Amino acid sequence: MTPLQILLAASLAVNGLLGWAYLSQRDATTEARSDLQTMKGQRDGIRSAASACSIGVEQLAQAGEQRAAAATPARQAAAGRAADHNRKADAILAAPAAVPGDACASAQARVDDWLKGRALP
Repeated sequence: MTPLQILLAASLAVNGLLGWAYLSQRDATTEARSDLQTMKGQRDGIRSAASACSIGVEQLAQAGEQRAAAATPARQAAAGRAADHNRKADAILAAPAAVPGDACASAQARVDDWLKGRALP
């Protein structure tokens, strides 16, 4: 082989390697661009879901505040009734036994009195 043929063969081999390297890099770049587009789509979907979630949480917070405000009078009324019941219970428990020495008879007398009080309008 002549030196020119050797140089041409070497040039052909180097060009083949460069072409193969170029094609490999082009394929990798194309795949990376495709992956980037996929990731952008996922990111946009996640942002949309997070935004919808935030809006839902804000709406729930507003609904909770409205319900808490609407329930305030009912809670206050219930607290007043509970205080009345507590006072009645304290009075019943502080009263001496209706039948001294017989806890069952005393309890029965208290229940009878309580039932009479419930029957009144």
